[in-house]
Amino acid sequence: MVRFCLLTIVFACLVPLTASAHKVWLLPSQTTLSGNDPWVTVDAAVSNDLFYFNHVPLRLDNLQIIAPDGSPAEAQNQATGKYRSVFDLQLQQSGTYRIAVVNNGLFATWEVDGQRKRWRGNREAFASEVPQDAKDLKVTESVGRIETFVTNGVPNETALQPTGVGIEVVSLTHPNDQYAGEESRFRVLVDGEPAAGLAFEIVRGGTRYRNALDETTVTTDEKGEFAVTWAEPGMYWLETSKQDNKVQGTLASTRRLSYAATLEVLPQ
Repeated sequence: MVRFCLLTIVFACLVPLTASAHKVWLLPSQTTLSGNDPWVTVDAAVSNDLFYFNHVPLRLDNLQIIAPDGSPAEAQNQATGKYRSVFDLQLQQSGTYRIAVVNNGLFATWEVDGQRKRWRGNREAFASEVPQDAKDLKVTESVGRIETFVTNGVPNETALQPTGVGIEVVSLTHPNDQYAGEESRFRVLVDGEPAAGLAFEIVRGGTRYRNALDETTVTTDEKGEFAVTWAEPGMYWLETSKQDNKVQGTLASTRRLSYAATLEVLPQ
């Protein structure tokens, strides 16, 4: 069980999320709804094919949901199976919800009798669980965000305000207002500051049923912004990652940042 959890966390936080790697995602059953008491169901997984749960579940330990008024919202009916996690969300407020799994911790590797050991956890557990004199001890700080957005009724932006931690994407076009054939613009922040030169991979879902990923790669400009024109409707996955040495404290020598989001593009 420990090994299973560790593998899931590693995929979620540290494995490069390239076109050929496993993909980490949250997938809502709908992104735009209206009514007095709507609900959505959200799948969470790490998969080989985009939006098909066929590898391991994404753990929900660090699930954060922000309601349209900025307050925390609670997921209901959480469950984790062999291939996916799932939960329901009752949209009790009108406006836009931000749903995210936010991972912030340490990852360490070292060697014992020729075998590589791996550990992940928080700073408090590091001292007691990782041998400080271990051979070839390497510690990496990881900051990852996986998110999606759902709107009940009229969209708003209260829940979309950046936190200033890690990679975040500010949708200059509202995330629940994406349409095929139209251009959408985004601003990318790292620790709250615009990030230039950061490459994003954008892939439409349904990769299981086509021979090519048909991915699009865009790079942020000097303002940290990029634009994409959606070729057709569907669920899309955006991903990027970077590494730097802006660590907190002295435990880690490098920091790995990652970001992935699911957006729905509607037909005209």
